[in-house]
Amino acid sequence: MEDRETITLLGENGEEAEFEVLGVITVEDSDYAILVPIEEDDDQAYIFRIDADENGDEILSQVEDDEEFEMVCEAWETLCEHELELDDDFVDEED
Repeated sequence: MEDRETITLLGENGEEAEFEVLGVITVEDSDYAILVPIEEDDDQAYIFRIDADENGDEILSQVEDDEEFEMVCEAWETLCEHELELDDDFVDEED
């Protein structure tokens, strides 16, 4: 089983939450992290834009613009569909 990267984020209420990093995708020259909570029972993924702070360190910013959010969702879904197609091609070759 593949080990996935995890990240701990501090919520607005000051509580820490651990997330699994599903992937990072670039859309229109911006990078986005796709995260899913480890401790929660739901499968909901969250999208954060990877920005830089005043020191040049990477920070995660919530995507608040609906159009930007939809654009990243569509790009992620397309990437996942393409990866599934590649997996299917690999399985077919083994048969």
